[in-house]
Amino acid sequence: MHDLERVDFYFCMIELTHLNRLIDSGFSLICIGEGKRPNHPWKDNQTKAFSKEEFAFVYHDPTTKGYGIVTGFNGLEVVDIDLKILPTLQDQQDFWNEFYSLLCDNIADFEEKFVIYKTINNGYHILYRCEQIEGNKKLAKLKGHKEAIIETRGTGGYVFIYTKRVSKNGYTAVQEVSLKDREVLLSICRMYDYKEPIKIEEPKTEYNEQEITPWADFNNKNNVWDIVHDEFEIIRSIRGKKIIRRHGASSEHSGYIYDDSGLMYLFSTGTHYPHETPINPFQAYTYRYHHGDFSASAKDVYLKGYGTRIVKQQDQPETIQIDQQMMEFPLDIFPEAIQSYLIQCNTTLNSSIDYMGCSMLWMLSLIVGNSIKVQVKTGWVEAGILWIALVGRPGVGKTPNINNVIFPLQKANNNEIKKYIDQMDRFKKYQSLDKGQKEVSEEISKPSKTQFIASDITIEALVELHEENKNAVAVFKDELAGWLKDMNKYRAGSDLEFWLSSWSNKGIALNRKTAKSSFVESPVIPILGGVQPGILNQFYTEENKDNGFVDRILTCFPHLDVEGYNDNEMDQTALEWFEAFIIKLYRTIKDKVIDYDFDMEIQSLIAKFSPEAKEQWKRIFNEITEIQNSNDENEYMKSMLPKQKSYIPRFALLIHVLDCYYFDSGNIYLSNVLNISEDSILKAERLSKYFINMAKKIKIQSSEFQTMKTILKEMQGASNKEKTLAVHKINPDFNRTELAELLNVTRRTIINYLKEV
Repeated sequence: MHDLERVDFYFCMIELTHLNRLIDSGFSLICIGEGKRPNHPWKDNQTKAFSKEEFAFVYHDPTTKGYGIVTGFNGLEVVDIDLKILPTLQDQQDFWNEFYSLLCDNIADFEEKFVIYKTINNGYHILYRCEQIEGNKKLAKLKGHKEAIIETRGTGGYVFIYTKRVSKNGYTAVQEVSLKDREVLLSICRMYDYKEPIKIEEPKTEYNEQEITPWADFNNKNNVWDIVHDEFEIIRSIRGKKIIRRHGASSEHSGYIYDDSGLMYLFSTGTHYPHETPINPFQAYTYRYHHGDFSASAKDVYLKGYGTRIVKQQDQPETIQIDQQMMEFPLDIFPEAIQSYLIQCNTTLNSSIDYMGCSMLWMLSLIVGNSIKVQVKTGWVEAGILWIALVGRPGVGKTPNINNVIFPLQKANNNEIKKYIDQMDRFKKYQSLDKGQKEVSEEISKPSKTQFIASDITIEALVELHEENKNAVAVFKDELAGWLKDMNKYRAGSDLEFWLSSWSNKGIALNRKTAKSSFVESPVIPILGGVQPGILNQFYTEENKDNGFVDRILTCFPHLDVEGYNDNEMDQTALEWFEAFIIKLYRTIKDKVIDYDFDMEIQSLIAKFSPEAKEQWKRIFNEITEIQNSNDENEYMKSMLPKQKSYIPRFALLIHVLDCYYFDSGNIYLSNVLNISEDSILKAERLSKYFINMAKKIKIQSSEFQTMKTILKEMQGASNKEKTLAVHKINPDFNRTELAELLNVTRRTIINYLKEV
């Protein structure tokens, strides 16, 4: 026998001895030939193992290239991790280290219970026996790969025998594990399985390809964890996904959430979500809150403001013919459908056309914000900032009137507030975690404040809010009394100085010891609120006239009586149309018009007057100038006219944007919207005259009020009747209600005093 033959002989004897030990340990062995396939019939070996003699016979077959163990025999099951599909050695090592760590963390004494061998292709075999096993299963396939990275070899399968042992124990020490340990092992394997998103059942809608559905919008603006975070906990992050566990679950985990797609995949059947199927945010919301009814869920999120607003032409309020001469407010500055909606509110809810019309203007000021400004001439640019005070006695319903118009944006604003509160609560909880807990939790960044309507708010908080909402932050106060009171004294660094700058759209910096430094480059802060005539009268002082603040406030003071109940009902379709129209306008400006520069400041689009509008503007400007120079106009009234030269271009801009959006069927075409029409400037002129007349009415009322106060002061010892007669002597047309309030008597008492006159 040659030396080489002698070496081969001894090697074969050693190898065969080792293989015989495996047979003694309860394995069924087979021999492998070309193509990694058994080189002999092996069906019987799946239920009956070769004897040592029978195996030795096939072992010496010249076609034998290797040896295998039949899986499924004697409860043997093998998990095969095929790492060759990963592109680099580092990727392979990272995957195995993470996978192995998961097994050790979730299965007690894992290294003692399971046998692991490394394969020739840098893969791994995990061997164990169990009383319950299955056939060959593909457990995990990575995204972008056709081949499985993890699969089992069970009943009807086999695996190669390898020599590089990784575990403490080898083949002869493979032991039986519990059903629980096997399930944990396989569930961890399934964590790595990528599931392609499935198309959800979409409700029937009238959306077209240019519009975004409520569910698509919901998915874009939310993630699954937003929906389910109070039902699950994140227990670990692994390659491309976060492992989650349902609160109260007995299992180590319930599923996972993919990092890239954000989809949730659950193994657990103990939830109201479907298992073993990818779930997006809208689906999660639907199963949690609507028991899988996608149509009801779509309607719900639509009402919450998601998706393109469906503004149907046929659902517009029926056109109502009006006599404009019978009205103070120039309602025809708005499109017909808006006019009809406001008239319906007037005839069914006893709402004031004046109050609602002014509220509509304020809402347009908020929506347009910094997105579009108007260039009056080179070097003179105006933003559509409006300050409006709705003047009226208590009980005339100023706030309900306002709410009839601004409720669509109020709902959207409330949703932003609730979302911020929830996100801030989650952020604080995340911040309270220790370093180890943060590593296995979803990283949560500090949320931005997306609220865009404020009421009771400090200047510091308002500026901070505007820093994060660049387009506009509006102030709506039921009562403007407190706001006006803060302006009663001019001083350096005062609130008044701040508001004067903001009205002019000039950058405002806040450097106060009690607040962090803040800066808003282009403030747009529209103001709206109600105020009682007596309170406004107290504010109309010469000092406040001199500092120019009072002339910036547009006043609306219609004659209103408290009306009784009427049986007219609002058309529900008109209400829904108006809400959809306003929200779609808001979304269109926000999503399609606003443009940011590198520093995340808004790059305002600049609208200009058409040649015809320019001619009308020059006429209007010169007519106002002529009144300013006139000897016949009251000096008190002259002071407000320069502000109207700023307001008229602002009015024209807002009216024009609304018209363009309305007549272009819910679109904003820049070629139209940036070319302000003659019609828009003429409407703005009528609106300006309305506010000038309102200012005159306030002036007259204020003058009467001051006169009455002077008379009453001079007649302190006189009776109320004597005081009333004295006021009547000076001005027979005095306001009976105002005097009644000053004397603290009823209006009927004043009328009775005058019966003898």
